[in-house]
Order: sequence, then C-alpha cells, then structure tokens
Amino acid sequence: MHDSIGRAPRCGAALVVFAAVLLAVGITTAAVPPGPEAIASLAWLAGSWSGDSGGLAMEEHWTAPSGGVLLGMHRDVKNGRMVSFEFLRIDVAGETITYWASPKSAPPTPFRLKELGPGRRVVFENPEHDFPQRILYWRTDDDALHARVEGPAGTGEKGMEWTWKRMSPVP
Repeated sequence: MHDSIGRAPRCGAALVVFAAVLLAVGITTAAVPPGPEAIASLAWLAGSWSGDSGGLAMEEHWTAPSGGVLLGMHRDVKNGRMVSFEFLRIDVAGETITYWASPKSAPPTPFRLKELGPGRRVVFENPEHDFPQRILYWRTDDDALHARVEGPAGTGEKGMEWTWKRMSPVP
C-alpha cells in the first residue's frame, strides 16, 4: 500500500524497524551461552530416587548443582544382582546445556537441551542417536521424579517411562 506520492506508509517502516530489533535481540540472546545459573535451575533433580517395576529395583541419584555440573548415577537390580548401570552428567558444552549418558561405562553420548520448562521439566535431544533421541525429566507435586526416553524403533516411535519416589536417607 502506498500513499498518493508513492511512499510506503510510516507504519510499514515502523514494523520493519520493530522486526529488525526483535531479530537482533533474538540473535543476541541465542548467542549468550548458559552459565552456572542455568545448571542451578535444574536443582530439582538432586536427590536419591527409587522405584520398582516387575521385580526390577531402580535407583537414580543426582548430586546438587555445583561448579556448573550435576552428576548422576542409575542402577537396576534384579534378584539381588545388578543388571544395568549408567553414569550421567549435565553441564554446559559449547553453547548449550548438555546431558551426557554413559550406560555401562560406554563413551558418553551427548543430548543437547531442547526445552527447559518454567517449572520442573527438562527435555534433552540428540536426533542423530539411534535410541533414545529424547530424554525427558519432570517432577510432580507428589514429590515423584519421572523420566522418559523416546525415539524411533523399527517401524515406529518407541517410548519408555519410569517414576521414582524420593529414597529415605541411608542410616
């Protein structure tokens, strides 16, 4: 739309300037690497958690954030024998928060932060990994910690989910 002299209306120019400012702010914000305060926002993961499913006793332990890192460990026990374990780490790698999974002491696989909810929910993703490609954690008001892994498997999408309650302190 143009006026009688062929100029664009002022509101159009204002919109272009506004859009340019929004774009510049977005680029600046995206370029700021997350620091220890971003890791500290995941303090709700800290603690010792346990659950049982079909005779499989599960434990997941997370340290409190310190030094810009959370460290975790998962262990599964069935019939009195450990059947699986995993070392976990959440830290800042490059420009993003990264979840590092190392099942059975395998080299760690990175999952980059995809979503950090305003409450107690976080999603990490690695679309190049076979399975899982997404790792989700969230806490509910009943003080349960939930975890879910998702990704492609064979002919469709696969998901596995766990719920753990806070463990009593070890005597």
